[in-house]
Amino acid sequence: MAANIKYKDSVFSLLFGEPALLRELYGALVGVDLPKDIPVTINTLHDVLFKGRINDISFEMDGKLIVLLEHQSTVNPNLPLRILMYIARLYEKIVGDRNIYASKLIRLPRAVFFVLYNGKEELPDRLELRLSDMFEDAESLGIPIDEVMLEVTVRVVNINFGRNRDISERCETLAGYSAFVAKAREFEAAGLDKEEALKRAIRHCREHDILQEFMEKHSTEVFNMLLAEWNWDDALTVSREEGREEGRNEGRSEGLIDTARNALAEGASIEFVNKITGLHLDTIAKLRPSPREPLI
Repeated sequence: MAANIKYKDSVFSLLFGEPALLRELYGALVGVDLPKDIPVTINTLHDVLFKGRINDISFEMDGKLIVLLEHQSTVNPNLPLRILMYIARLYEKIVGDRNIYASKLIRLPRAVFFVLYNGKEELPDRLELRLSDMFEDAESLGIPIDEVMLEVTVRVVNINFGRNRDISERCETLAGYSAFVAKAREFEAAGLDKEEALKRAIRHCREHDILQEFMEKHSTEVFNMLLAEWNWDDALTVSREEGREEGRNEGRSEGLIDTARNALAEGASIEFVNKITGLHLDTIAKLRPSPREPLI
C-alpha cells in the first residue's frame, strides 16, 4: 500500500481529538493537574506547510496559551523552523482583522511546542531543539554569537513504552497509545509484515482493554492511517539517507554541529545524532562533552 500523506488525521490526532483528553495530555506533559472547566479550543490549521502533511494538533487553553503538538517517529533539526512558520500562520489567524499598526497593544496567547517521539532510534527521555542552533555565525557583522533575538524552543518528549513513566501515569490514553505501538512493533519484529502486525496489535488491544473503546470504534481507520504513516516514514528514511550523503560532500553546517552538541549533552547516542544531523560519526564523536565539561 502506498503512503497516503493526505489523510486529514493521524492516529494520534484522531485519538486526542477531544478537548478533555488534550487537557489531560497537556497536564501530564507539564506535571500539573488542571481544573476540568478550563476551556480548550482546537485550532489546528489543515493543509498548511509541510507539502500536504498537516500539523498534528494545535489547541488554545483559556485564551492564554497555545499548545502545538507534533507526533513524530523521527526527529530532525529543522523542526523549530517548521514550527515557527506554523505559529506565525496561527497568530495571523488569531489576530484577524485587528490593526497591528494601531497604538493599542495586541495581547497574544503564549505558545509552547512539544514533539512526542515514538521512533525506533534511541533518544533521551527529554530533549530540546532550538531555532538558534540553525543560525549562521554573524560575529563578523557585529552580532555576538550568544545574542539571540528570535528563538523557538521545541520540547521533544520520548513517549515510547516504558519511557517517561511520570507522564504515562498521568495520562492513561497516552500510555495506551504507547503500548499499542510497542505491540505492533513487537509483532513486526517477530516476522509479520506491517499489515498483519497492525491487525494483531489492534486485536491485542481490544482483548486486553487497551484503548478498547477507541479500537472498537476506529479499528479500520487506525489500521489505514498507521499503515500509511509507517510507509511514509520508510519513504522519509530513504530521503534522509540520500540527503546525508549529499550533505557530507558539501561540508559541515555550523547549525547542525550546534544541534549535535545539544543532543549529546542531553545523553543522545552518537548513532542517533548521526541520523538526525547527517554529520559523520567521527565528527560527532569529537563533539562529545568531556567528563569535566559542563553540559549546556
